[in-house]
Amino acid sequence: MTVLEQYNRLEATGLWREAPDAQRREVIVSLGDATLMISTFSEIALTHWSLPAVARLNPGRQPALYAPGAEAEERLEIDDPDMIAAIEKVRSAIDKRRPHPGRLRLWIGAGLGALLLGLGLFWLPDALTRQTVALLPPASREAIGNRLLQEIGRLSGPICTSPRGSLALTRLARRTFGELAPRVAVLPASIPDTLALPGGIFVVNAGLVEDHETPEVLAGYLLAEDARRSDTDPMLTLLSEAGLGTTLRLLTTGEIDTDTLYAHAVSLLSQETGPVEDAALLARFAAADIATAPYAFARDITGETTLALIEGNPIRSGRGEPLLSDADWITLQDICGR
Repeated sequence: MTVLEQYNRLEATGLWREAPDAQRREVIVSLGDATLMISTFSEIALTHWSLPAVARLNPGRQPALYAPGAEAEERLEIDDPDMIAAIEKVRSAIDKRRPHPGRLRLWIGAGLGALLLGLGLFWLPDALTRQTVALLPPASREAIGNRLLQEIGRLSGPICTSPRGSLALTRLARRTFGELAPRVAVLPASIPDTLALPGGIFVVNAGLVEDHETPEVLAGYLLAEDARRSDTDPMLTLLSEAGLGTTLRLLTTGEIDTDTLYAHAVSLLSQETGPVEDAALLARFAAADIATAPYAFARDITGETTLALIEGNPIRSGRGEPLLSDADWITLQDICGR
């Protein structure tokens, strides 16, 4: 049974007024299939109101006051609770069947709002960080990298340096990477094997210099770190870890506070060095004209896990230009003053 069928022909008395200046009349109110019929006690119909158009003018108050439409001048007062309940139930059922364009707009608006909020929370920070990294000039990158190197030095010990050793290190870097070689800093053996910092700065563990017989090992670790740097910009890593606030500060003022750099230095010193695909490494060794075998055996003395690098060695015996003279290598091995 539908709502309309349930209340079919329900009747009650009420007070009806045809116009604002007309006298109120006591009438019989009948609830029909789709209309509210108002008639005299002698069953003479006075008017019919369409139920979908009926509006209640005083919700929640008694007697209930109705009109045939929002702009209509007719009024009908009803104090019969059964009739009021019936009219309200029918009006509610009719209202649910109507299209609600405003409600649809509300849901669409809410959905768009949620989408924009999601973009703001998840997409915007990453996009802004990447844009900031792309716009950062080389001089700013280098300045940030130097400050970060100082913070790493505070944690691990001072940078190893000597006039002749530093010159030999520069020669090795240029031989490995060419004239646009990164700056390489050697730190005591309390850091990961290698680190890439913003501004083209590589940090290496002193053990890579002191504990191996040939410079090819150090060159190999530098080439591997350069491959990691190509995959992930060190500046992007710093800002992603530091958060949106640091990115906005850098974008607006060009500065990063020392506490942020110190926290990132701690993070770098505690992380493990990520792997590099053998194919990418072999390509870099070939471009640099450097043998892979010394680096491969330095990573695994048995050669089992680095067999692809050993077998794919692009430089065979008797080929390849020396990385450093023996004198330069001996000088470089003493850069930390052991």
